[in-house]
Amino acid sequence: MADGRNAGEALLEALAARGVDCLFANSGTDFPSVIEAYARRPEALPRPILCAHENLAVGMAHGHAMVSGRPQAVMVHVNVGAANALGGLFNAARDFVPMVFMAGRTPVLESGAPGARSLNIHWAQEMFDQAGMLREAVKWDYELRRASQAEVAAARALAIAMSDPQGPVALLLPREVLAEAASEGVVPDLPAVAPAAPDAGAIALMAEALAGAERPMVITASAGRDVAVPAKLAALAERFALRVVEFRPRFHSLDNAHAMHGGFEVDPWLPEADAILVLECDVPWIPAIRSPRPEARVFHAGPDPLFGRYPMRGFGGEAAVAARAGAVLDALAVALGDAARPHEARIAARRTAMAAAHAGTREGGLAAGRAAGDAMSMAYVTARLAAALGGPGPGVMLVNEYPLVRPAMTLRHEAGFFGSSPVGSLGWGLPAALGAKLAAPDKLVVAALGDGSYLFANPVVCHQASAAEGLPVLSVVFDNGGYGAVKRATTAMYPQGAAVASGTIPLSDFGVVPDHVRIVEACGGRGWRVEGAADLDAALEEAIATVRGGTQALVSVRVR
Repeated sequence: MADGRNAGEALLEALAARGVDCLFANSGTDFPSVIEAYARRPEALPRPILCAHENLAVGMAHGHAMVSGRPQAVMVHVNVGAANALGGLFNAARDFVPMVFMAGRTPVLESGAPGARSLNIHWAQEMFDQAGMLREAVKWDYELRRASQAEVAAARALAIAMSDPQGPVALLLPREVLAEAASEGVVPDLPAVAPAAPDAGAIALMAEALAGAERPMVITASAGRDVAVPAKLAALAERFALRVVEFRPRFHSLDNAHAMHGGFEVDPWLPEADAILVLECDVPWIPAIRSPRPEARVFHAGPDPLFGRYPMRGFGGEAAVAARAGAVLDALAVALGDAARPHEARIAARRTAMAAAHAGTREGGLAAGRAAGDAMSMAYVTARLAAALGGPGPGVMLVNEYPLVRPAMTLRHEAGFFGSSPVGSLGWGLPAALGAKLAAPDKLVVAALGDGSYLFANPVVCHQASAAEGLPVLSVVFDNGGYGAVKRATTAMYPQGAAVASGTIPLSDFGVVPDHVRIVEACGGRGWRVEGAADLDAALEEAIATVRGGTQALVSVRVR
């Protein structure tokens, strides 16, 4: 190659030119051309982040994108690396997180070209269809055939990843192709599809139903992905007296001190609701437990309101609108202004009733966080953590992989809370927190983790990356010695069963719990172990000061 520029360099340069900040890489024998590119022109390529496990790479890319809104790149080693990354890819896919996922492809040729097979593993690692293992988790995949395709492939990958519904895409990169000489070429603009505007007729139907209802309700999990939504939703809910429930929330969509906030469970309100807007929520209720009354008018809205990649999802309704939450709320604000005029007295009455109901619901949640008892509950630890973080304040980002009890804290600030993907591939929280810190270095990033989630994350790898990349985060591990979700599921299915009667739930207790403090200390961080409520506040205060000072910290709290 005349100037030394290979296809790997061309591909990465094209990604950087289109806004990709970082390449999260777990390198292997398919990387020599990529490594050569970084040795030649690092300033023109995405920042390289070496990740000692693929789950860390995908989780950091996920965390960065959920904060920055910009897709990041991941590269792993052939089929074995792709297999390790698959759980994280499912998380990104179900959470509509854009990402360019790249995996090397074992050399096609046995000899005769730069990059041809040179190691025993190059035969064993070949698959008949390597992309096949990824297709359930990506929107699009392509195997690069020629160096001349590199820039166009990068542009197309990003355009598809950023088009609604957003999500990960995959590029497979044979070693010989990455090594091919790449000339400078003119790449056409390949823009993402512009977000759709909400259908005016469907919006009018929604407005008419919500305005005339006795007990209207908005159910959301992810509307707050757009940081403008909390303010829009607060104004709409207040003006038109709409109860808002954040059901299994993954983003902060409404201040839960707002008088129209209905809490975090739909069951108390579902039987009485006569008009329901499901706004960016994949599972708005559990039909086996409770469903809306038959005459309730139900509407769905979001970038993919039918969740078309879910094989079965039977939540019916009167209309479904393919548009982002912010656009839907803007359109509803206008339409409701007209539709609500004949119903002003009804709206005022229900506003008063909903505010009174909110006060009782909110007090119950806060009360659960005030009592420590003989053993600390997750609600109590949540409340003390929130207090230590100043509310939490506007400079804090909470990345929650299950343990936080949302009613026990008050969230007031947009982009202050991020919950795990609905698919629930564990080990997401700490890697995502590191990615969030990379995207927002001025924020205090806190990863709230169950002890099972912490272990799934391969914590040594995460703490090593924190130290190596200068990304101090606070990890708060809620340690109940096992898998609480497994225990709850078993108890719910077999309440009178042998496992419950025995007092122990097999396959749910770790038995031996590792010393979390020593894990973070092995990577230069500081840690605290808290066994009783009397020591919790001081440990959290000192740990927060440590992170603000530039060193990662961990507080492991024994909970019941």
